[in-house]
Formats: sequence, structure tokens, C-alpha cells
Amino acid sequence: MEKIMDIVGMIATENGVSEEQVIEAIKDSMIKMAKKEIDENANFTAFYDTESKDLRLAQKMLVCEDSEFESSLESTHIPLSSARELASSVQAGDELEYEIDLETMNRSAINHIFQDIGYQIQRLSEQESLRKIESEIGHLVTANVVHIDDNGNTSLEIGDVLAYMPMKYRIKGEKFKIGQSIRCILKSARITKNGLKVELSRTTPKMIEELLMLEVPEIKDGEVTIYKVARIPGEKAKVALFTNNPKIDPIGSAVGTKGVRISAISKELNGESIDCIEYVKQPEIFIAKALSPAQIISVKIERNRLSENERPIAIIQLAQSQKSKAIGKKGINIRLASLITGFDFEIKEIAEKSPTPTSELDSKALENKDIESKEEKKLGVEALESLFKGNDS
Repeated sequence: MEKIMDIVGMIATENGVSEEQVIEAIKDSMIKMAKKEIDENANFTAFYDTESKDLRLAQKMLVCEDSEFESSLESTHIPLSSARELASSVQAGDELEYEIDLETMNRSAINHIFQDIGYQIQRLSEQESLRKIESEIGHLVTANVVHIDDNGNTSLEIGDVLAYMPMKYRIKGEKFKIGQSIRCILKSARITKNGLKVELSRTTPKMIEELLMLEVPEIKDGEVTIYKVARIPGEKAKVALFTNNPKIDPIGSAVGTKGVRISAISKELNGESIDCIEYVKQPEIFIAKALSPAQIISVKIERNRLSENERPIAIIQLAQSQKSKAIGKKGINIRLASLITGFDFEIKEIAEKSPTPTSELDSKALENKDIESKEEKKLGVEALESLFKGNDS
């Protein structure tokens, strides 16, 4: 084992573990080998000999009275008479250690030690790597692309740790190149039978949260809080924000001057559209805001009724012309509104009157009707907010 001791430092450095961990791994491997090659029931110990600066292997034997010795105990016990042939002063109850000369072991036994050491060092290295990155789970990391397979699954490196991004965690339509640095969320990290497995994602809502933290000082400082993010990766996302500081506009803070902040995030996400809405505790108002850009006439919560998904139902009243806006392209807007509010929706359309003037004499009448119509509708969030403010007073 002297050769191994000579390279303990190198093994430790190459694998990012301490020399003490390497020595313990070697000791463990020696004991495993002895149990396999000599006696699986025996008690073996490995120790560091400070004089020879070498690792030693020994078998421990408990001394017992001759009358108490049985053949079933021969792996772990030695009769007193036999023990005194080795050490005349020994007494029953003492423990003897027999050193085992590894030079006498066959080549396969020594190879077994080396193989097991390699396995244990690999596991120690993986555990050390896991320890280093565990604090990054759920947070934004920068990784370098090292391989892309035929199915679009991507291998990346975070420092000296190899990570993996399945195609399902890539944003629709984006393409990577070998050597490219990308930002993503460290989704999970664990040790499996095949080694350390680190998964990355660019499709999780957490990605938007972390990017907002970087781009928006008011969010990083805690002045503006992200209530929730709902997202259909590569298509659209809705972000609900609120603040307890009346001097701060949470939406304006997130969007930035001329939309510069939210545009930067959208660009990072391959052009994904991002709507910022204000979170309010009153669910009716929050739902109306979430369904923007549609203008909502009324929202009624069916508190004792659940959908098939066991989610509460909100009945939405809106004008016929607003239905397509509420639903959005491919139903994306209403799906995101449902995800961010936690409600399923039933939409009820209100028919709109569209009078057409038949002569110039009718134009004044039509103008008056338009004014009346606007007053009657007073559509959208403002009407709901005024309603609930009235109830609170």
C-alpha cells in the first residue's frame, strides 16, 4: 500500500477532496477486501503507521477463557491458552490485533482494493460537488454548452460540474451552440447509481423571477414583491407584483423606462412576451387585472363550487368584443390568468348594441347614445375597484 500513500495528495487534488477523505476511503477498501478474501465474519481494522508512514491492516481478536471458546467464535475470538503463546501477559477480555501482510495477498485481492478505492473516491468527489452546488438549486446559474445530442438534449458545464438540460426544459425555438454561455435555473442535483445528476431548466417560472431580481433594483431590495409567475415557455408569461410602498409603482418598476427592463428579460427568453400585473388581495379585482388586456364587466366568485380540477370557479361577464382578448391567441391569455389567480373561469358574454345612423339628423342622437353606453359599461378594473372600495367604506 506504500504506492497508494505516495499519491494520496495527487488523488485528493485531482478529485477535489481532502487527503483525510482519501485515506479513510483506502482504509475502508482494505477492510472490504479482507472480509471478502479472508473471513467475512472477522473484525478487521486499518490504521496509519506513523513510523513507516504506511497504512496497515490488522484482524482484531477478543481473548476468552478456554472453556468459553467455541468453533463458531473462531472468526472473532481466541482462547486464552493460544493467546498467551503470542503474548504471555494477556488476560481474558483483552483484545489482540494480528497484522496482515498485504504483500502475501494475491493479485486479484490487491486489484479489488484499487478498484474499490477508485469507486469511493469518485463518490466522494460527487458528494463534494453536490455540496458546492446545493445552495444554487432554484437559482440562476451560467453554464457553458459542451454537447447537444440529436434530440436537442444539452450537456453543459457549471465550473467543473457536468449538468444536463433535457429538450423539454429548453424554450421553444431557441438554438444553442457548442461553447455558448447561457443562463438557466439549476433545477435539481442528486447522486444516483450512475453518479451526480444535475438538471438545468430555462422553462420554469423561477427563471423569470431570478431575471427580474437581476434587472429590477426595487425587487432585489425588497421594495417590490413578486407574488406569482405563470408561464407558457416561449409564448407568454404573466407576473403578479405588489408593493407596500405607496410611492412606488410596481408595474412601472418592473417594466422600466420605455420598457427597457422587461424587454431585456424577454430577449433573454427568446422573445417570450411578459405581462406585468398588479396583485391585489381582492380576488375579483385580481382576476380582472389578470385577464388584461380584456375589459371585464363583472367577476363573481362561486365560493362553494369547484371545477373538475378542484379549483374554485369565477364567472366572468364581458362584452362580446372583449371575449377574444380575454381568451387570447390559442387560449394562452386565459390559461395564464387561470394559473396566476388559481381560479377556473366561466365566461358569460353580454350582447352589445351597435346603432347605425340613417341620416345626419340621427348623428346627435347616436352621439348621446354612445355617451350613455360608455357610462353604462364603465368596463374593466376601475369599475370593480370602485365597487369594492365602496363596500370597504
